[in-house]
Amino acid sequence: MNRTGPGAAALMGAAICVLCAVGAAGAERPLLHTNEAYVDEVRRSSTLAITDPMAVFAFVFDSLPDRANVYPTENYYYFTFIHGGTRYAGNIRLAASDRDEGKVYFAYYEDLAEWRDQTPVVHHLVLDGSQGVRVEKVDALVYRISYGQKSVVFALNDLSHVTVPASAVGPNEKFIGPIFDESGIRFFLVYNSRLKVFHYILDESDGVADDFVPTKRIDRILIGRRTGFAFYRDLRLDRKILIGVFAASVPVNSYFDGPFDQLPDNFIQGETLRDAILAVEPKLKGHIDRFGLSADGTSRYLIAPYLDYRTEGDLYLFHACATDSRIPAASYYACFVVDYDSHGTPHARAVWQRRNVARRK
Repeated sequence: MNRTGPGAAALMGAAICVLCAVGAAGAERPLLHTNEAYVDEVRRSSTLAITDPMAVFAFVFDSLPDRANVYPTENYYYFTFIHGGTRYAGNIRLAASDRDEGKVYFAYYEDLAEWRDQTPVVHHLVLDGSQGVRVEKVDALVYRISYGQKSVVFALNDLSHVTVPASAVGPNEKFIGPIFDESGIRFFLVYNSRLKVFHYILDESDGVADDFVPTKRIDRILIGRRTGFAFYRDLRLDRKILIGVFAASVPVNSYFDGPFDQLPDNFIQGETLRDAILAVEPKLKGHIDRFGLSADGTSRYLIAPYLDYRTEGDLYLFHACATDSRIPAASYYACFVVDYDSHGTPHARAVWQRRNVARRK
């Protein structure tokens, strides 16, 4: 989801199906969603003070079950609803940085669509006891939020048991932490200290909630039928590196806009992430916390080495770089990081660096 907004909740029904299937014991029948139910919902008359954030929070909170499972690892609990023929999206967030101080974040806005050129009006609240919202820590990664006569237990996704296969971490790489994306896909975030680059590696240890198919020309590039996530089968290790997300998912802030906004906040050890970021961007020293957040908490260091692609052909630049004999062996993993020239044209970093060296000569 967008770093500058609360995150959208597009394609809710499809995501619910996926999350129901993830980790299920044995085969289950799929869930059925009908156009009849959708039409009934959009035509339904409803009453809600939509411009009053506390009124909307009361509605959302009262609609929740007594226990909510928060899958994404930046601890967003996403929701959508339709009111007055308009679809709204938002989230409740128990941020790792200050939830133990009794704070919880609430945000909502009119959902986005690619055909609409708009900047959404985001209604955003930081809630605590001063608004009658109480946050209590029940257990490790379990919190109870109370408002009025209702309490909801939020169980954050506990990935502390996740172990990383040797094939998921390459030479000069450090494992930062496990990620559960709002798409239902899991990743390992790794940092290459030699090349000073990050990669998202597909975590296949607990099944993968997608079906991957090779591109027409290059079978090493795989694209998810559901998510549109594109991966490259590493030539050196038995792993898949995220190289692309479908570009249409990004401006609408959907579940499929990439894992840049679901970092492993609950599992980052000490200064591991900040040290890696500062190695890449030394000028940020003294300006970010250990999560990569700015001092005022309004922005976060962006880790998005992958390409926003439109067609399969856009992804072929990664294979061209990975198999280019002119690329030094030590620069191989820089092939899976995208840089852009002054015209906005993407290039694999290793190719970009080689060209710059050639120009200097």
